[in-house]
Amino acid sequence: MEAKSAGFQLIGRVSVKEGRNGFSGGVQWRHMQDDDQILLLSPVGQAVGQIERSADGVSLITAEQEHYYADNVEELTERVLGWRLPLSGLQYWVQGTNSPDTPSEIDLDMMGRVAAIRQNGWEITYAGYSQAVPAEAPQSEAARARLLTLNRNGLRIRLVIDEWNTVND
Repeated sequence: MEAKSAGFQLIGRVSVKEGRNGFSGGVQWRHMQDDDQILLLSPVGQAVGQIERSADGVSLITAEQEHYYADNVEELTERVLGWRLPLSGLQYWVQGTNSPDTPSEIDLDMMGRVAAIRQNGWEITYAGYSQAVPAEAPQSEAARARLLTLNRNGLRIRLVIDEWNTVND
């Protein structure tokens, strides 16, 4: 039985670098237990690609309205965009935790926050956290990761989270 991560919606910026290939722009991601909707935006805010994951599989629609389909996000993004988006782990990593599905190693900083996770061949480092929020907010909201970098075999993905909202299924 696959473990599920909590629902969320985030708005941020992403940069991807692998060899000479790269991408940078905005990202809007809505994650629910059974589906994901990810919108990749150019630096000026135009849609570059839209990724949707459901129980039926994954689709990617490009800015040119070309439609692509696959069983998983990693395979689809590598084929169409030229780099792998590790969505199965990323849905946990953006929340500052490891995926419960596979073994991992976690390093904590002096304040007890996650500093790094190594899982599935990826090394995820956390370089920034959001400002503290009001005392009545849940503790998990007070130390939300704001900047994370994913590295694997020459591929580097940097994600800056500008806005985060918890979403209930």
